[in-house]
Amino acid sequence: MTHSADLELALRLADVAAEISMSRYRASDLVIETKPDASPVTEADKAVERALRDILAQERPDDLIAGEEFGSEHAHAAGRRWIIDPIDGTKNYLRGVPVWANLIALAIDDDIVVGVAEAPAMGRRWWAEKGCGAFTRDVNGETRRINVSRVQRLEDASFSYSDSIGWDHYGDQGPIALDHMLEHTWRARAYGDFLSHVLVAEGAVDIAAEPQLAPWDVAALVPILLEAGGQMTGFDGKPCLTSGSGVSSNGLLHQSFLELLN
Repeated sequence: MTHSADLELALRLADVAAEISMSRYRASDLVIETKPDASPVTEADKAVERALRDILAQERPDDLIAGEEFGSEHAHAAGRRWIIDPIDGTKNYLRGVPVWANLIALAIDDDIVVGVAEAPAMGRRWWAEKGCGAFTRDVNGETRRINVSRVQRLEDASFSYSDSIGWDHYGDQGPIALDHMLEHTWRARAYGDFLSHVLVAEGAVDIAAEPQLAPWDVAALVPILLEAGGQMTGFDGKPCLTSGSGVSSNGLLHQSFLELLN
């Protein structure tokens, strides 16, 4: 399979991120700190981002970098910029829950052209490049192209989210929309974080929603969803990078969800 130089670099960055993060996963002496926003950060989060920044500084010295731990001011800048979440799902990581990922994206102006989601504790990887399709590497090492489902009605849909936190940011309508999805879809499960959205890209889940997302939480996921034939926007229907939220779907269910909120 032929990849562009940018995607090849992103995949190599994912290899590095996986090696570093797995080396400290379930370590009894893992160093954990609390950030000003009360969220946890581990030594592994910091080590992964430092390593990726060092590689990018050498191989793409003219590109900007936005990362969760060491500077996010370039997340919305113009031009070429790499957007990194060294460990998406830090709370899972520090408790030994395998649902966490290294997220790496390349954005050019308003376009996110490359996205890689590496889940090393699960033995999985998902990636996409604009115009080239979306792919996953399964636990057995095989690579396959992925596509979203064709489910057309919410009542037939499998819905995933993380939890009920943040839905009240959208007033009374936010919790109402969540309750509707929980009660009126075929199946609802809280797979959470990146996993909800890549499962939509695979067609295993039909729609997933998160009311609060930072740019590094979502950037890598957008091209994976789009190249799998799906749709990913904020709760306001605008691009995820600037909306602060994210809903991914097979496209057929998207408007129905947005209407619940708006």
